[in-house]
Amino acid sequence: MSIPSPAEGVLWLGPVPLRGYAFAIILGIIVAVWVSERRWQARGGRAGDIQDIALWAVPFGLVGGRIYHVMTDWQLYFGDGAHPIEALYIWRGGLGVWGAIALGAVGAVIGAKQKGIKIVPLLDTIAPTCLLAMGIGRWGNWFNQELFGRPTDLPWGLEIDPSFYPGGPSQFPVGTTFHPTFLYEFCWDILAFFVIVYLQKKLRLGGGRVVALYVMAYCLGRGMIETLRIDNVQLVNVLGLRWSEWMSIILFVLAAAWWTYATVTGRGSLEEEVYSDPAKAPANDIENDTDDTENEPASDTDGNAADNGTDDEESSTKA
Repeated sequence: MSIPSPAEGVLWLGPVPLRGYAFAIILGIIVAVWVSERRWQARGGRAGDIQDIALWAVPFGLVGGRIYHVMTDWQLYFGDGAHPIEALYIWRGGLGVWGAIALGAVGAVIGAKQKGIKIVPLLDTIAPTCLLAMGIGRWGNWFNQELFGRPTDLPWGLEIDPSFYPGGPSQFPVGTTFHPTFLYEFCWDILAFFVIVYLQKKLRLGGGRVVALYVMAYCLGRGMIETLRIDNVQLVNVLGLRWSEWMSIILFVLAAAWWTYATVTGRGSLEEEVYSDPAKAPANDIENDTDDTENEPASDTDGNAADNGTDDEESSTKA
């Protein structure tokens, strides 16, 4: 028993090629935006807010993810024999999660400012759904046959074409299977999403504590899975650990510190108002519609403005 890998990383829609990596990323984004919309409306937000903010957050996130990847593996693109133009070939894979989150958050803040939305409630709403996007997006690694783990004889071992072995086709015996780290992270992210959503509702979490839970959950899973990977990375040994392992440790500690601080100080309660500008809240839309209706002149059955008998009086006077 084993998990096969796709013969090629391209899905064909008739004559149109759709790269599996791009398809996984796009699908993850669509699911995350859809779920975030439902969560935002449940918090009292206006329908369509998340879609508008996504127009800022998604492009920023993609650029940030690519920049982070190129910075931490710059020799792939600017080393000896490399081709710098390939730094732009995002469809071949290579998005650094932390860069995507950091710059994506900047885009979300810009979008929120324009719509008069409070930043913290917005981020608490979006954060768990990022796990859905990242988990689904990991299937792109399956299409590209990349970022797999060390050899294993477990029933769910992943088949990899020898041409994709980090050290070349002769690195491992024919028929070797590997830990499907993409699948591990997918399962972890989906489970973490449901746990965080449950805890948020059960404990009425706010004040950035949902974001803290998201960071801690992702870092815990990513840190464990990272120990299985055998892919070649530039920062493979930073004080004995891979750079991504250090990032998981550091960010986990920072998130735990914020969780503790927000809990102890009482700043982690669920916010009642999610708009910094009350005039932009959905309730005011209803009030404005009501006011407009009240200010409209009454109409008779023929669609003409009612005159309360004024015309009749004037006619009698003239007669």
